[in-house]
Amino acid sequence: MKYEMLDRLLEEKRAVFENVSDRIWEFAETRFQEKQSAALQKETLRAEEFEIEENLGGIETAFCAKFGAGHPVIGILGEYDALPGMSQKADLTKKEPEAEGAPGHGCGHHLLGTGCMEAAVAVKDYLMKNPMEGTVVYYGCPGEEGGAGKAFMVREGCFEDCDICLAWHPYSANFSSISTLANARIFYDFHGVSAHAAAAPHLGRSALDAVELMSVGVNYLREHMIPEARVHYAVTNAGGEAPNVVPAYAQVLYSVRAPGTEELHKLIGRVNKVAEGAAMMTETEVEIRVVSAYSDVLQNKTLDQLVFSHIREIYPLKYTEEEMAYAEKFHAAGDPGDWKTYQGLARQFYGEKGSAFFKGAMADTIFPPVPVKMGSTDVGDVSWTVPTSWFGSACYALGTPAHSWLAVAQGKSGIAKRGMEAAASVIARTALDILENPGIAAKAKEDMEKAKNGFTYKSVIPAEVKAGAF
Repeated sequence: MKYEMLDRLLEEKRAVFENVSDRIWEFAETRFQEKQSAALQKETLRAEEFEIEENLGGIETAFCAKFGAGHPVIGILGEYDALPGMSQKADLTKKEPEAEGAPGHGCGHHLLGTGCMEAAVAVKDYLMKNPMEGTVVYYGCPGEEGGAGKAFMVREGCFEDCDICLAWHPYSANFSSISTLANARIFYDFHGVSAHAAAAPHLGRSALDAVELMSVGVNYLREHMIPEARVHYAVTNAGGEAPNVVPAYAQVLYSVRAPGTEELHKLIGRVNKVAEGAAMMTETEVEIRVVSAYSDVLQNKTLDQLVFSHIREIYPLKYTEEEMAYAEKFHAAGDPGDWKTYQGLARQFYGEKGSAFFKGAMADTIFPPVPVKMGSTDVGDVSWTVPTSWFGSACYALGTPAHSWLAVAQGKSGIAKRGMEAAASVIARTALDILENPGIAAKAKEDMEKAKNGFTYKSVIPAEVKAGAF
């Protein structure tokens, strides 16, 4: 009966949160600039009688909203930042930006944050009708996309009072628990000497040559990295537009990924040596700046199984004929590689019968907790300090790649909101279970310590670096 009550409470305010989601989709604010999005969430939560703490961890667009008293303290981790250059008109199956070059919600954080807030409000409403000891806290976490906002918040002790943290993410499939790769973003600024490239090239020391030599060195390094590691880069300053001037300054941004935080520390050291070697070869100077970093998500057996039990109660989702027709259009316009990856994973866990999964336009199966690492998220940093569970809910048609205009186009749709509301129900049910049985939190903490396997969490981000430093 308690879960049915939670779902009724969610339904009563469904329209409110669908409107919040749509408005944040329209704001489409990038990392650490989410002023309207954060303000709307705070306004909504104040109206719901939450106590708001602003400028959390010294970050302007970070906040938390609390209701209740005592332990267990359940943290629910919301996000609301968009991606640069992802502007797209809603509901179109062809690429057509609303504003050329403007941001857009290509990763569904308008759904993510709103669904988390919706769950927190439902739990609050339940506690008002059924008083018990415990606290629910919604965390407004900015800058997940490249900014590692939660990592900075962890560093500032923002989650220290939490016994448990819960989160989710929009996908085109349903995952009860996955892990991620540890990741760091590092600027390499090369400083050389300018000179006339024809009259006195021997006097110049090219910063651009250093960037290019670093690229060559890292390419050779790839053969000698562990297979699961990834290194990506973008030249963010090529030294100017005049080919007859030896560039005195050039900059490259690297994203270094590894399965775990300990391995990430080691790989960064090797990439740094390549940069230093490139500087030596070109007689330039290199400045190395780590500006954000994400730990891998530490999966928690107790919490993941609890979340999975509720996912099985709610998923796979049922859609109307209109919603399925909508999904079919986007499925046809999407990338088959997206859903074929999931189909391969289904065969891995369900045997040959897994080949029959993912044949329609929407996800038709549920993945149990799996030791698969996909992408990177700053939820990982929280998971090393507080027992955390993080799952995925289908909000897009199969074939919709993450970080794509196709995801932006579906962001206001019925299928997106159905996935958001299902995720809110899973989080609310899980939170209520822990509030009623605090022993779950104690067991989850034991699982976290065991999963650490003796490794002490340490962020890659230097202590002097501030959130949003780039």
